[in-house]
Amino acid sequence: MGFTDFFAGEVVTELLKQLIAISQKCISCRSSALLLVDYIEELLPIIQEIKFSGVELPQHRQRQLYNFSQILSNGQQLATKVLKSSRWNVYQQFHLARKMEKFEKTVSRFMEGLLPAHVLADVHHVRVGLDEGFDRVGRQLEAMKIGVDRDGWWLGAAIKTVEDEERWWECNFVNTCGSGLELGKRKLKDMLLLGSECFSVIGIHGIGGSGKTTLAREICRDDQIRSYFKNRVLFLTVSQSPNVEELRRSICCLIPGFNILGCGEMFPQAKLQLDAENPVQSLVVLDDVWSQSVLEQLIIKIPGCKFLVVSRSKFPPSIVQRSYGLELLSENEAISLFCYSAFGQTSIPLGADKQLVKQIVDECKGLPLALKVVGASLNGQSEMFWISARNRLSRSQPFCESHEVQLLERMKISIDYLSEKERECFLDLGAFPEDKKIPLDILVNMWVELHDIEEDEAFAILVELSYKNLLTLVKDSRAGDKYSSYYEISVYQHDVLRDLAIHLSNLDCVTKRRRLHMPSSEAGLPKEWGRKVDEPFNARVISAHTGEMREMDWLRIQCPKAEVLVLNFSSNEYFLPPFLENMPRLRALILINYSASTAILHNTSVFSSLTNLRSLWIEKILVSDLLLPDTAIPLKNLKKISLILCDVSNAFDRSIVELPRLFPNLSELAMNHCINLIHLPSSICRMHTLKSLSVTNCDSLQELPFDLGGLKFLQILRLNACPNLRRLPSGAGNLVSLKYLDISQCVNMEGLPEGMGGCMSMEKIDMSGCSKMKNLPTSLARFQSLRRVICDEDVSWLWKEMEKIVPGLSVHVPEECFNLDWLIE
Repeated sequence: MGFTDFFAGEVVTELLKQLIAISQKCISCRSSALLLVDYIEELLPIIQEIKFSGVELPQHRQRQLYNFSQILSNGQQLATKVLKSSRWNVYQQFHLARKMEKFEKTVSRFMEGLLPAHVLADVHHVRVGLDEGFDRVGRQLEAMKIGVDRDGWWLGAAIKTVEDEERWWECNFVNTCGSGLELGKRKLKDMLLLGSECFSVIGIHGIGGSGKTTLAREICRDDQIRSYFKNRVLFLTVSQSPNVEELRRSICCLIPGFNILGCGEMFPQAKLQLDAENPVQSLVVLDDVWSQSVLEQLIIKIPGCKFLVVSRSKFPPSIVQRSYGLELLSENEAISLFCYSAFGQTSIPLGADKQLVKQIVDECKGLPLALKVVGASLNGQSEMFWISARNRLSRSQPFCESHEVQLLERMKISIDYLSEKERECFLDLGAFPEDKKIPLDILVNMWVELHDIEEDEAFAILVELSYKNLLTLVKDSRAGDKYSSYYEISVYQHDVLRDLAIHLSNLDCVTKRRRLHMPSSEAGLPKEWGRKVDEPFNARVISAHTGEMREMDWLRIQCPKAEVLVLNFSSNEYFLPPFLENMPRLRALILINYSASTAILHNTSVFSSLTNLRSLWIEKILVSDLLLPDTAIPLKNLKKISLILCDVSNAFDRSIVELPRLFPNLSELAMNHCINLIHLPSSICRMHTLKSLSVTNCDSLQELPFDLGGLKFLQILRLNACPNLRRLPSGAGNLVSLKYLDISQCVNMEGLPEGMGGCMSMEKIDMSGCSKMKNLPTSLARFQSLRRVICDEDVSWLWKEMEKIVPGLSVHVPEECFNLDWLIE
């Protein structure tokens, strides 16, 4: 989010004070001022949430907030004139009163129109979108005859378990990990609150998995800390492959009155200006810092700003003035944490072998993450299983005595007890960058193609790994990085667990490995790969994490067995690897751009050679040049395409784009948050193999093809959060196989076409947030298969009448959820 967007918060605070003064002193402007006070008091918490979130909002959101900040800034100038005006100047008072009325109406329109329709609609969608996501997962798990409980499907229960554990951890932060964390929290608070200097850098250091991040987050949540820094607390994850420019930008945006002059790759200290006479107390937490050089670039000497640096290393006093080293857990603390993971309580239960439990705890050497993971792997197992685990742990002698190696060696036991497929799926997680949330769909697609399993089994493995604390399921609307808006469940993995996956994958010689992973971002491919360039690589999964790549930067490696390729990069331009042409068995290709802007791809002609490709995921890419020319070889095996945060400018305007010929067997097409997507190509209606079409969060989409009904086998149609989409084409009534329709948060959707009743297979409709929907076509009475409708209260009465006609129909009005908690990420 740009600095001008944050500026609105300061304007609002000052303006509120002025309006209260006007209401007390100026009779002619009192009514307008009182109304504005009501509006501003309602708006202030929302502005504050946005201001301290550190989240990058979509471009149209940024424009809206920028324009509104200008309105508020002009309003502040107007209020200053009113307060300075003479009460005896009747003409001036009348003129200013008219301006105040106009200002009040402008703010009123924003509060009553733009804000609820766009900001609150997104929050409302988080809940409904997740319900849909859980339903989809539930349908997959139902095929495995997995039962349900009161709270929902198994995956929902798994996420609920994670949330309960997080809440438990927060509530028992001191009691569980005892004196060590209590002491750490007290010492850190003293360093942050009692220091007389207006600028300082404080550190937390300790081994991986020791609870450093947990302690830092607890500091951020502390009421005394938040009060001292006036809620101006920013938590940033740095990691091994940071985007320093973006991190510096986020830090600069936290500080009011802070101006960035000029532009460039970096922001030199000389170009940063602010009012040093009135410093604003602020706290910036830099988590997971690996490099001293990176830290030096991120520490900006801002009066009133303090930094809390979390790292595995202790940095010198010249950079970090004071640092607290996090100790390993004591015996009692270790037992408490282990027992919670293994038994669901903080003490050894009656009937358990206390000596055996203590022996296993002792083998974990006080490492919190090892205690948690090993404990979860033993949950519900027999005594003989526990004895075997103790024996294996006692034999896990690391080749050196570093705590990092000890941690990996002891956690290996939890992997040993996984089934073969679960173990393989866990090791696949090393293909993704650290500290990034992985959209659930990516993993499922990857596992389906790589391990020859069905989606339901992939979901089951995902849940099992979650239960064993080897990954975390996150229901977060901003699922990937701060620019992501993929409304789905995502997966997060502790960086030490990722290290374990890479460590286990790298035990063999580089050419013999089944997985070829780059642990962190590099300028080019690892030198280890280059030394073996003349030999074929046996890897089935390959992942690269780089910056900009040109043709000359790629190695001419031979990967005849590669089935999954994950290309993580951060740049504005990217040359696709030439060795793609020599991957005849490639089944899944994942392209993720983590930079701030959309990237242009080069060498797109290589797609023509990917004749066995079945799944394609493209994120934050300009796709206009991706569509293959008419002479290209069709990708006959491609089943699923996902375009996330992509720019589709002019991609569908060319007459040569013939999608059915390019993708003759495509069954799933998803486009989420795509920029400049105004309409879909008419040729999409001739893709007769298409079963699922998702066009979501595309604010430019205005219309759908007239002959959409040509998709005779389409079962799922998602169009949620497309605010400029006013109607469905009349041909939609010919979607005879359609089972699920989602038009939620299409705030300008005026109604369903009269012939919609032709969708005789319809089972579920979600139209929550469609406030302009005033009537339903009578043909919907033919929906004899319809079982569930989600809608707002204003529309529910229309469906209640339909309940009398359609047997088994259930109308659900979701609870209102007006909060902006999703911005905290």
